[in-house]
Amino acid sequence: SNHWIMAWAGLEINTLAILPLISKSHHPRAIEAATKYFLTQAAASTLLLFSSMNNAWYTGQWDITQLTHPTSCLMLTAAISMKLGLVPFHFWFPEVMQGTSLIIGLLLSTAMKFPPITLLYMTSPSLNPTLLTTLAILSVAVGGWMGLNQTQIRKI
Repeated sequence: SNHWIMAWAGLEINTLAILPLISKSHHPRAIEAATKYFLTQAAASTLLLFSSMNNAWYTGQWDITQLTHPTSCLMLTAAISMKLGLVPFHFWFPEVMQGTSLIIGLLLSTAMKFPPITLLYMTSPSLNPTLLTTLAILSVAVGGWMGLNQTQIRKI
C-alpha cells in the first residue's frame, strides 16, 4: 500500500493473525509469549501510526514515499526496529521464541518480518543510512554474542 493507514492496518492484521497460532498449545509459556508479542507489536504499531500522523501533520501527505519530516523518520526507524527485533528493541524476541513451537518460531523469524522490511524498503530514501547501518551491524554483533551466551536451547 502507498497509504500509511492501510499499511498500519495491514501490520495490525498481520499481528492479530499470528497470535492464535502462538497461543495454540494453551501452555503458560505460549500464553506468555503471545502476550509479549502482542504488547511489543502494539507499541511498535502505535509508534508507526504516530510517526505517520506526525509526518501528515507537517507535510499534508499520507503517502508512504513522502516521508520527509526528520522526527517522523526517526520514529519510523524506531517502530520498524521494534517490529523486526533489532538491537535496541530485541529483548522480546528470544522470549517469544522460547514460548512457541518450532513451526511458529519459523514463521515469526521469516514471514512475519516481510511487511516491516517492505516498509523499510519503501521509506529507505528518507531514512538515515548511518543509523540503519549502525542498527544492522549492532544487531548482527549482539545477536551472535547473545546466541553464544544462551543457556536454553529454545531461545536459540
